[in-house]
Amino acid sequence: MLVFIDDSGDPGFKLSKGSTTHFIISMVIFDDELEAEKTAVAIKELKRKIGFGEQSEFRFFKTRKDFRIKFLKTVSKFDFRIRCLVVDKSIIHSNELKNNKNSFYAYFIKEVLRHSNNTILNAKVRMDGSGDRIFRRNFFTYLRRELNSKNKKIMSNCKMVDSKGNVLVQLADMVAGSINRAQNKKKQDRDIYRNIIKKRIEDEWHFK
Repeated sequence: MLVFIDDSGDPGFKLSKGSTTHFIISMVIFDDELEAEKTAVAIKELKRKIGFGEQSEFRFFKTRKDFRIKFLKTVSKFDFRIRCLVVDKSIIHSNELKNNKNSFYAYFIKEVLRHSNNTILNAKVRMDGSGDRIFRRNFFTYLRRELNSKNKKIMSNCKMVDSKGNVLVQLADMVAGSINRAQNKKKQDRDIYRNIIKKRIEDEWHFK
């Protein structure tokens, strides 16, 4: 099992000064590694077709509307599952989560992986981001401690990768961006992107 994770929004809480109102974590889950390879090939072919260079990447908020639609229509044909967590930051009261970005990020990554109704087991997890070495080590230790036990292993290994070199992490970004846009009632295109991929959405959990 392969799980690709990315987020949309920011962990800041200055909501009146530009911080995003919501934070979304999306997981794109492939139960078949061959299907993951096919999806990656299709994304790379789309990049060539629309004139994206090798180092260009699909990032929801940096990609124009028609390319977003083409991307999502291309990938929606493949067999993967989407599980995502939507955090309305206005309901968060924990001082630790509000004041420590690393704690905020680690906690919600753990939550989305753990609350999967046993649909994520022994997974290879890949997520966007480098982070400093100490944070990575502490983060991975935290996830293993919280997610794995003698009786159940949710995560076999976890790595942070550069999204520029991993089109399936880019897929997770595009999914997260689509779910994030759907939360914004001021945007006319709020439902377009989520509707394209909705048949792949296994769970959309609004944190409470």
